[in-house]
Amino acid sequence: MSKRLRWRVLLIALVVIGIVAGYVLVGYANARRDWKGEGKPPLQEALRKGVKLGLDLRGGIHLVLQVKTDDALKAERDDAAERFQSEVRDAGLTIGPLELPTDRSFAVTVTGQTDERKLDEIVKRHLPEWTYSTAGGKWTFAMTDAARRLIEQSAVAQAVETIRNRIDEFGVAEPLIAQQGVDRILVQLPGIDDPKRVKDLIKNTAFLELKLVVAGATTDRASLLAQHGANPQVEIVEVKPEAGQTEETFYVVQKAAVITGRDLRNARPTQGQFGSHAISFFLNAGGASKFSEATGKNIGKQLAIILDNRVQSAPTIESKIDAQGQITGSFTPEEANDLALVLRAGALPAGLIYLEERTVGPSLGLDSIRKGITASVVGAVLVFIAVVLYYKKAGMNAILALVMNAILLLGAMALFNATLTLPGIAGFILTIGMAVDSNVLIFERIREELRAGRAPKTAIDNGFSKAFATIIDTHLTVIISAIFLFQFGTGPVKGFAVTLILGLLISVFTAVFVSHTIFELTYGRRQHIDALSI
Repeated sequence: MSKRLRWRVLLIALVVIGIVAGYVLVGYANARRDWKGEGKPPLQEALRKGVKLGLDLRGGIHLVLQVKTDDALKAERDDAAERFQSEVRDAGLTIGPLELPTDRSFAVTVTGQTDERKLDEIVKRHLPEWTYSTAGGKWTFAMTDAARRLIEQSAVAQAVETIRNRIDEFGVAEPLIAQQGVDRILVQLPGIDDPKRVKDLIKNTAFLELKLVVAGATTDRASLLAQHGANPQVEIVEVKPEAGQTEETFYVVQKAAVITGRDLRNARPTQGQFGSHAISFFLNAGGASKFSEATGKNIGKQLAIILDNRVQSAPTIESKIDAQGQITGSFTPEEANDLALVLRAGALPAGLIYLEERTVGPSLGLDSIRKGITASVVGAVLVFIAVVLYYKKAGMNAILALVMNAILLLGAMALFNATLTLPGIAGFILTIGMAVDSNVLIFERIREELRAGRAPKTAIDNGFSKAFATIIDTHLTVIISAIFLFQFGTGPVKGFAVTLILGLLISVFTAVFVSHTIFELTYGRRQHIDALSI
């Protein structure tokens, strides 16, 4: 064996051993994470877990959500308007009632006695992302385009992180949560068979506010509006109805919250005073300070616990409260657990809309795996038979290269943490076809060289060298197309593209390098070759 051939064989052995070892190590890492038994998971489990399966093969839930970024813009507008009014009051200035013409603007009427220069200073100091215009004594404030884009981007990023926190708390293995486009979020949860609970868990805004009660509770909303409707410092909030309750009940509460969900440090389900299910919450240092001050000053008054703009309960403040409280209501154990989970994970910055939902049962996934494996095996066997019948012993060379192609592709998918989907299996089969096509090109080139009277060894070398450019050209054009599929495709299309790209790169290696090495091992040691079995 020549030195050059030894290096070829050594390189092939290192590549195969490295990729197979990588597959096993990745499989052990995945199996160890999900292993419920004692000790280390067996080798069989590690081999089964080497490549991650997509939802269409494993079963689970596929969701595409859209973030209602207008909600975040409204919240920012309300916050800016509140800051402006607070600073105006602190400066001893007087302005008219607040108007909210759009999601990104607010307006106030300035009286003749108000110093407009001081107002201008307040705007520049406290509302730098806002512009304003004046006309007939009315000041109209508008959010800048740069601020709008930043708020929208931040809302989507925060929604992704909040959903990820909630899913992590829920305990789903290997979830996929990622931003898709400008305002969409892709959520894939393998192994989940209760889509309604997961959807409620994700979409639940769970925005907690504790506000002092001004008046209520009453079913007469009209009288509350007549008494308090003109007061901009209060709002009317509906009480969450009990089971079987038909009449709506309302409270009037202060618009400014004592504390909100942002002040929470932790939350957990617990038992209420009479054995009902409740949620205990614990405040961070800032929230505890605000809560302590507010409850200390308002002993004897009611404090409304408001969740998603509905009053859950309105207990009376009997003493100063520091760092913890309790939310009571008609919760089931599951509702109490999920609400505590959502409160721990944080509130969504904006509402969500479900654009797409797919649920794949585990039995359907297993059926897809069986059919995919059957299609792959049948296709491979038919290809092997055709190649051996047509190219004889050289066809066995191609079969060895194809088997190595399949092994290396599975190992590469494990190393690159790629997910195998049903379209990915189609890509797998397609790469086998491309690998066979490469071998056909090489064998036909060798046949042409033999017909031209070349010696067998020369025909082999010329066949590989002349077919090389064509193989690279065909593979490169398909790889470029697959890159575009990966870049702009979603879900299963990306799975197909990943498998195709890896398979084509490996196909070039096996068809040109490995196949040529096998030819050299077979015929290279012979001094005289009368004919090739091709």
